[in-house]
Amino acid sequence: MADKSAIEWTEATWNPTTGCDRISAGCDNCYALTLARRLKAMGSGKYQVDGDPRTSGPGFGVTLHPDSLDVPRRWREPRTVFVNSMSDLFHARVPVEYVQRVFAVMHETPRHTYQVLTKRAARLAKVSSQLDWPPNVWMGVSVEDGGQRARIDHLREVPAAVRFISAEPLLGPLPDLELDGIDWLIAGGESGSGCRPMEPAWVADLRDQCGQAGTAFFFKQWGGRTPKAGGRLLDGRTWDEMPTPRSLVAA
Repeated sequence: MADKSAIEWTEATWNPTTGCDRISAGCDNCYALTLARRLKAMGSGKYQVDGDPRTSGPGFGVTLHPDSLDVPRRWREPRTVFVNSMSDLFHARVPVEYVQRVFAVMHETPRHTYQVLTKRAARLAKVSSQLDWPPNVWMGVSVEDGGQRARIDHLREVPAAVRFISAEPLLGPLPDLELDGIDWLIAGGESGSGCRPMEPAWVADLRDQCGQAGTAFFFKQWGGRTPKAGGRLLDGRTWDEMPTPRSLVAA
């Protein structure tokens, strides 16, 4: 599965796996599960939907798609690619050997920049040494509230060219973050039916922390019934800062 993306901080999506299940509060209104249900209803065989994201049930079944591994090799023009927008590459049901195959594709296509995002930061740190980390791979963790701060510590153990935090959906304040070794922070509110509100003070504080730490800050959206309902302005302007990969900084 590979598509152009409407996500503001990337250009395309690539899903060598699909499926996930609930691990924390940020999953409760999972957009991927909603989309998977819609795609399954339209006849897509890639999505095995089962359960409710607000429970500890299976969500939608984790499935490997080896037939999708070659997709980035066929893209001739460089792209910024969000890997597994419909899954979590570091889910326990994705074998390390398969993760290595995904990383091999990223290594063999240096013209692209790959953005990988996980909520399973402990497994990420555990298998990190078994992966070949090319300079075109950015690694991020989702941190939706203060209960998930440990994910940042796990992320710091990873030798990625860019390490980033996705504070989306931002469900609570994140004061006094330790941003040493973190190159980029994305913040955003929740959208869709049942979206939970985000306080402006939470976002402004993250922006200010990033400014003090020298971490690039990207504000994606306020959220609401639709992703664009609340707009993207924070204090009268957009915040679209992008990180500089560590290898370029050293050069």
